Amino acid sequence: MSTDLATPAPAPAGTVPGAGPTRGGFRQHLAGLRMILVLTLVTGLIYPLAVTAIAQLPGLSSRADGSMVTDATGRVVGSRLIGQGFVDASGNPLPQWFQSRPSAAGRNGWDPTSSGASNLGPSNEALVKAINDRRTAIAAFDSVPGHAVEPATVPADAVTASGSGLDPDISPEYARQQAYRVARARHLDAGAVLELVDRYTTGRALGFLGEPTVNVLELNLALARLS
Repeated sequence: MSTDLATPAPAPAGTVPGAGPTRGGFRQHLAGLRMILVLTLVTGLIYPLAVTAIAQLPGLSSRADGSMVTDATGRVVGSRLIGQGFVDASGNPLPQWFQSRPSAAGRNGWDPTSSGASNLGPSNEALVKAINDRRTAIAAFDSVPGHAVEPATVPADAVTASGSGLDPDISPEYARQQAYRVARARHLDAGAVLELVDRYTTGRALGFLGEPTVNVLELNLALARLS
């Protein structure tokens, strides 16, 4: 029994058997190079310039530039998005200013100028002790004659460090708790300071997302103008 095997067609004259299409391969490399150049131009130059131009439109430029905050003289003093420490040289909180949330990485737990997190769980003994210590310290710090603060009434955001340590906002409850201490330190009427807190309280996003907050930097700048 015999089997017929297909006989390959002879190679054209002048070609080397097994050699690839040199001209076709060069065209593929050239097409790939053109694609890289086009994508580099579009994504590396045209797109960033277009986004930058759109970001400078009225209503968007402030956010694009970092949501910077200026004082009464026009000097940039910070950003609405980054918390600041209102503390002395030793890292101790100044009673005449509203204080931000405690920082896991800041000095004495008060200065939110450095970021970091402990990643401790709610059942961790060290975390529980730190929260209890903060609750006692903050209650004593915010207590003034005629308005004592009980540790059990201290808001949660006053004793729990923010994840980044740079949270710019506090809860209205924490701001109102501090208002009496700030008013006494600045010899102001507590009602006027509480009214200032209400004025700088921002509601929920879209009316239902998140919780009402108070931006500490903006509140302190308004406080300085009030004083």
